[in-house]
Amino acid sequence: MTQFPDNSHTEAYLRLLGQHERSLAVYVHSLVLNVSDAQDILQECKVVLWKRFDTFEEGSNFLAWARKIALYQVLNFRRSQKGSPISCMEDGFIEAVAAEIDKQSPQLERRSDALRFCLKKLPEGQRKMILWRYYENDEIESIAKKTGRTEAAIYRALSRIRQLLNQCITRAVNNQTA
Repeated sequence: MTQFPDNSHTEAYLRLLGQHERSLAVYVHSLVLNVSDAQDILQECKVVLWKRFDTFEEGSNFLAWARKIALYQVLNFRRSQKGSPISCMEDGFIEAVAAEIDKQSPQLERRSDALRFCLKKLPEGQRKMILWRYYENDEIESIAKKTGRTEAAIYRALSRIRQLLNQCITRAVNNQTA
C-alpha cells in the first residue's frame, strides 16, 4: 500500500515549486531547442522533484537543487535522442551553458522583478501595447488597428516605451544592489 506524505510535506513542495516554477521553466527552455521537448522534460522534472523532495534540505536553495535535477533530466533526454539534431551538442557544452545560467541567475531574477515593477508603472495604453507586442506576439499592423494609430506611430511608441522600461529597470536594479 502506498503511503502519501503528510500535508505539510506536500504543501512545502507545492509552495516552493510554485515560487520557482517560472525560473525552472526558463532554465529548461534555455537548454532545449524544441519547445515540445522542453515541456516534456519539465513535466518529467517535476515528477522527479516530487519523488526526491525528501532529499531536499529545508532552508537551502530550492531553485539550485531543482536546476541540478533538471540538468540531469535534459542530459538523460539527449542521450535517449541520439541521432536527432539536438544530440549534436556535447554534454559538456550543455553543462557549461547551465553553469553560466546559474551564475547569471541572480542578476536575471532582479531584472525580471524590476521589469514586472516597471510594467505596472506604465500607463494602461502603453502597457497594453507592450503586452500585445511581446506577450501575445501581435504584429505591428494589428496593434495599429487596435489603437487606431499608424504603424509608424506604433513603432515610435514602442521604441519610447522600451527606452522608459530600460531606464526604469536600470534604476530599480541599481537601487536593489545599493
